[in-house]
Amino acid sequence: MAIIENSRPVPFGAVSTLRIVNLFDKVSNAFLGAYNARKTEKALSMLSNAQLEDIGLERAQIRDVSLRTAQFY
Repeated sequence: MAIIENSRPVPFGAVSTLRIVNLFDKVSNAFLGAYNARKTEKALSMLSNAQLEDIGLERAQIRDVSLRTAQFY
């Protein structure tokens, strides 16, 4: 039984291009996560203490919740 290998070398610069694209993707995701965290924190800060209590939060937890939900850290 013969084994046929069809592997070809990648085009010149393909690996470098992929690394650059991945870097931009990571940076844009970091900015998007920070934006979502700020937006969530602002929305939760506008709620009254009674409304926060209704959803099971205290005002001191807003920062942690906004960062966790935005998957920022």
